[in-house]
Amino acid sequence: MKHSLSFSTIGEMTIMGQFLVKRFFQSLVLILIVSIITFFIMNLAPGGPSSMMRMDATAEERAAIAEQLGLNEPVIVRYKDWLLSALGGDLGTSLSSGQPVIERIMERFPYTFQLTAITLIISVVVGVVLGVISAMNRNKWQDNLINFGSVVGLSVPSFWMAIMFILLFSVELQWLPSSGVGDSSLVDKAKSMAMPVIILATSTLPTIVRFTRSSMLEVINQNFIRTARSKGAREKTVVYFHALKNALIPVVSIIGVLIPRLLGGAVIVETVFGWPGMGRLIVEASQGRDYNLVMGVTVFVTVLVIVSNFIVDIIYSKLDPRVKAY
Repeated sequence: MKHSLSFSTIGEMTIMGQFLVKRFFQSLVLILIVSIITFFIMNLAPGGPSSMMRMDATAEERAAIAEQLGLNEPVIVRYKDWLLSALGGDLGTSLSSGQPVIERIMERFPYTFQLTAITLIISVVVGVVLGVISAMNRNKWQDNLINFGSVVGLSVPSFWMAIMFILLFSVELQWLPSSGVGDSSLVDKAKSMAMPVIILATSTLPTIVRFTRSSMLEVINQNFIRTARSKGAREKTVVYFHALKNALIPVVSIIGVLIPRLLGGAVIVETVFGWPGMGRLIVEASQGRDYNLVMGVTVFVTVLVIVSNFIVDIIYSKLDPRVKAY
């Protein structure tokens, strides 16, 4: 028995190792594809990097700028040079500030991580609670109200809702600041984060509510739930211990889909509320035609999404013994 258990464990570790290696190379290919598409779109679009040149620049200044940006080389050669530098950890220098791109990203990343992490936690907790309430009160007024709120959250554009929130809570009621991250006090930071988190949650909360509701409705009709009730277990124990435990498994899988949605929504939310994160950074880089910075942020976000989905796959395969991601 000990030998069989040992061989079984070794076999699982081998399969897991193969899965990790496979996903690693798949991730490298995906990052490469994203970088190629982004680089060629920026360089082949009307204007391209040459738009950094001023209209009143002299011939000598234009030649110097072209040499600095590498515009004298074919686009394929420029991409090869960028890729070799990126593999060495050098994403280039920001054309607008002169700082290394990785430094500018690291300055803004903590703000985006803080915003998206808190939004995701709130969305999961509130979404699961509302999903359970909706499922246990199917076709009643609670279910209809929650479904209506979910539809509104998914339908109303984030930028419009953000502006309405600013007009109401910042201009009219003057309860919350319209922009910024607040000072060192926890209360001010919470006030500054309140509206961005609420707006950002409107893109993720309805999805979690619907997944939890549908999963709960499926689980509560299964045989093991009937068995638990027939044994005299309290309804709360049946719902929250037996049913919810199994219903949460599909909810974990949807988190991997929500993370890219959060990062995409952060572009709008951070811009409207003046939040100094990566979403606002890429908008500033695009407006200033800082192509090195756009490339750096795009690749960095791609890596974040890939890593987060990889972690979710591993957790999902561990929670559900019927599913093996590897």
